[in-house]
Order: sequence, then structure tokens, then C-alpha cells
Amino acid sequence: MAAVTRGLGATAALSSANSKKFQFTTRRSLSGRKGSFFAVESNGNPRSSLNRHNNRTRQLVTNAVATKPDSAAASTVSKPGHELLLFEALREGLEEEMDRDPHVCVMGEDVGHYGGSYKVTKGFADKYGDLRVLDTPIAENSFTGMAIGAAMTGLRPVVEGMNMGFLLLAFNQISNNCGMLHYTSGGQFKIPVVIRGPGGVGRQLGAEHSQRLESYFQSIPGIQMVACSTPYNAKGLMKAAIRSDNPVILFEHVLLYNLKERIPDEEYVLNLEEAEMVRPGEHVTILTYSRMRYHVMQAAKTLVNKGYDPEVIDIRSLKPFDLYTIGNSVKKTHRVIIVEECMRTGGIGASLTASINENFHDYLDAPIVCLSSQDVPTPYAASLEEWTVVQPAQIVAAVEQLCQ
Repeated sequence: MAAVTRGLGATAALSSANSKKFQFTTRRSLSGRKGSFFAVESNGNPRSSLNRHNNRTRQLVTNAVATKPDSAAASTVSKPGHELLLFEALREGLEEEMDRDPHVCVMGEDVGHYGGSYKVTKGFADKYGDLRVLDTPIAENSFTGMAIGAAMTGLRPVVEGMNMGFLLLAFNQISNNCGMLHYTSGGQFKIPVVIRGPGGVGRQLGAEHSQRLESYFQSIPGIQMVACSTPYNAKGLMKAAIRSDNPVILFEHVLLYNLKERIPDEEYVLNLEEAEMVRPGEHVTILTYSRMRYHVMQAAKTLVNKGYDPEVIDIRSLKPFDLYTIGNSVKKTHRVIIVEECMRTGGIGASLTASINENFHDYLDAPIVCLSSQDVPTPYAASLEEWTVVQPAQIVAAVEQLCQ
């Protein structure tokens, strides 16, 4: 692959919303607090009286700033647009970036003439050639390391893992090279690489093909992690990840590829560090991401019929967390439930629980409840597999118990 050399200067360290300490006053009475929280609109943005949110976002994100305000996917239905499945939205976002920037390239197993294991790169080999769409041997450690080296020379590689579980073979390259080279080189090298692929519990894929690697990668310094859940945010996050000068891991769920949604015709790029307000509410904050977003929304219908008003947030950014959006919600509802497909021990939910307790403890009226997958290898049997993953009925029961 032709290496494109260009000047590489020192860049800003990975910006993290988690590093910003939030200062709050001491616990006040319930009546006093109700006038103190930030009002959050249905699109996830604060009302006009809180303009400093936009200023703060610009300070935090330097590499992948949205070209238009990030709005909820539902708002796109009324706009002119086109319907795409989630894997098609990923393909469209990747194709647009490859057309825009000749430094963007793709590498991985079967990404070329086969079109990728889930057809995200279908037709790319014919359009861009074998150098920009590079079929690799079955050697995750080798081609991931090659992508990192290519990124150091000025390219913007997108690495596809045929299954996220296979990327454990490249853990050394991702942790010791991808996440740390910017720091260990004294800022001489940027590593603008995107690592993406299908993961999560599918339907009887067995333990080795049902991995959730968010918990494995979250402790690596210098890595950003995002999880898509709709065609709209899949495309926007893909484009933002490619444009970022930081290494980004994009988690895609194997059961969401065939979700269909109308997305805008015009270009848009989402914020890599911003959560999405899925459903505003007053009684309890439910934080979730990826496939569990749909389990939560199914449970929300039942909860509304029972008289509860849950607020649902798709956190999207797994590292760093959007503590601004999350904090506004906590100060409004005073109760938090985290729903994830990740393992309970050392998972995203555990880190999110710690962050909320550190920053918003005074606003909590009850302990945080975390619903996670069981700490067992995912069984092949369908009935047992279902038991290991959080189901909507469990979410309903947890909300009822928390709000008593």
C-alpha cells in the first residue's frame, strides 16, 4: 500500500469528558433541587437559557465536531431523506469518507471482493482498488499492527474485525501501540485509526462469537469507544470516527445490522462524546447503549402503562462518558438504572456507576441499579442464552422496585 507521508506534529491529548470534575453544591431539599437542574429537550440538548453547553462541547471535542446540531433520529423522519439498513448506513458513511479523503483505506478479512462478512464494504474493491480495500490473511495481530503503522505515516485506516472476539488476538497492538504511541512518541505521531466490527450476543453463535469487548478495551489509555444503535447514529459515528485524530473503536451489534431507518440526504457528522436523549422523563434515568436500547424502550412502554415516566438515554460514547447529559438527567430524576449487555464484573456499567457516584452522589435518592449480563460464557442453547442477557421484564421490575 502506498504510504503517504506528511508532517506529523504534536497533537492535543485525547480529550475526555470524564477528566472534567463537576462541582455541585451540597444536598438541598427536594423542592429546592427541582428548580436547580438543567432542562433537557427531547433531542438531548439543553434549552436556550443554557448556551454554555455548546461552548463546553466545542472545548471538549477538537477532532470530530458535528457539522450540524446532533438531533434525535426520530426528528429525521419529517425531513427529506432515504431509508437504509444499519449496515448500509455504515457503508454509506465509510464510502463518503473514502470519496472525501484519499488517505482513508480499509483492511481486514474478506473486506475486498467478498464485501465484508456483513457487506459493509460491498462494491468497494471495484470502486477503490485493492490497495485502498486490502484483503488480509486471517491474522488479526498482523493487519491491526499494519494499520497502526499506516496511520503513523499519514493514512486513516479502517480495520474491520470479522467478529469483535477475534480482535483479542490483536490486543497487544491495540493496547501497547494504538493507544499509547501518541504519548510515547512525545506527540510526534497521531494514530487516526478506526477499529470496527460486529459483536454482542447474537442468536446461538456460541461463547466465542458472543463476546462483548467493551470491558476489555475501556481501561486502555488513549482509546475512544463508541457504540452505534441506529442507522442514523451508525453513519454519523462512522464519519466522526474516521475524521478523528484519536484511535476509535466502533462497536456494532450483530443483531442490529438489519434495522431500517430514514436518514437525511445531506451530510452530517455526530459528536463522538455525546449521548442521545431517546425519551425524556421525570421518574427514573435509564442509561443504556447498543442492542439494550431496544429492550429498554420495550420496557418503557410497559412502564408508561403502569404510570411511570422513565427517561431513556443512549450513552453512545462508552469512553469518555457524556457526564453533562447524564448529570442533567440524574439531577432531574434522582434515580438511575443502567442496562447493558456487557458483563457485570468490570463492565461499562461498573465504570458508569463509579462516575455517577463520584460526580452526582448528592443528587441520588436511591442506590444505582445496574442490570448486566451474567458472568458466564454465553450458552449455545437459545433458552439458556436468553437467560444470560437482561430482558425487558427485568427492567420493568427494577424500575418498580427503585421507585417505590
